Amino acid sequence: MSDNHDHVGHGHGGKKQTAGHAEHDHAGHDHGHGHSHAPKDFGKAFLIGVVLNTGFVVTEAVYGIVGNSLALLADAGHNLSDVLGLLLAWGASHLVKRAPTGRFTYGLRSTSILAALANAALLLLVTGGIAWEAIQRFREPTSVDGTTVIVVAAIGVAINLATALLFMSGRKGDLNVRAAFLHMAGDAAIALGVVIAGVVILFTGWHWLDPLASLVIAVLVIVGTWGLLRDSVKLALQAVPEGIDLAKVRVYLSSVEGVSEVHDLHVWGMSTTETALTAHLVFPGGYPGDAKRNEIAAELREHFSIGHSTIQIEVATAGVTCELAPDNVV
Repeated sequence: MSDNHDHVGHGHGGKKQTAGHAEHDHAGHDHGHGHSHAPKDFGKAFLIGVVLNTGFVVTEAVYGIVGNSLALLADAGHNLSDVLGLLLAWGASHLVKRAPTGRFTYGLRSTSILAALANAALLLLVTGGIAWEAIQRFREPTSVDGTTVIVVAAIGVAINLATALLFMSGRKGDLNVRAAFLHMAGDAAIALGVVIAGVVILFTGWHWLDPLASLVIAVLVIVGTWGLLRDSVKLALQAVPEGIDLAKVRVYLSSVEGVSEVHDLHVWGMSTTETALTAHLVFPGGYPGDAKRNEIAAELREHFSIGHSTIQIEVATAGVTCELAPDNVV
């Protein structure tokens, strides 16, 4: 079984269903536009990102302790969560390529959704710890080595920016790659803020800026992560993916020549890059043939980025109604 097929059932009121096997290599076998604009394998980018950021996490944590800087320790914790997130996304990018089995008939595509969800949850958890520690520092302020903060954070700007550039080309085609890009770009901005805080501390002695910078980091991470968490939860709940207008999909299917009714229409994300659709189309004039099915699949792929469509064609018969026709029936 390959990863994108278009199936057709035909019969009276949906009572009989067969799988269409014609033309495996077009009309829906290929991914639709919008699914995979970027290179499919970001393995090298993930590897470089993990190595660079792991090394920097260790460096930042050590000098955070030496320089007594909560801002550096907070950023180190944030970067550690990003390393774990990169590992999750990297692992998912391999699992989605696993072939379907008798138990997992879609393969393991949904692991990319679980990875994005776990990544978002992990970031929020780490951020909560950072914010709590920053509040404690306000109560018991300590001196901070501004020079150490500036140097280490400046290195972080360079590393995070370089890592973000590795994922820039794929940020629009895959939620996990987008998450990696946003996290690394956000980390670069946060590290720059820590540099600025270090400069101010060095010249003014305002050590309270260190926990303040930590709280700012926490707020920025929460704001940046919320969208990822929202989109991940929606995909996990099989919501219609962002960028696909279900009403327009229904209008298109209803406008297909010969179709009198569209029902049992569902659109969901199979992974962070692939979208699936199922629908029942009623053709009162009789079964239109596989060519029509292939045409519909091609249109769905081309205009709606739906690469895996399953179309059940029903031939209307007096007195026979599909039990899935009502909108409130799933």
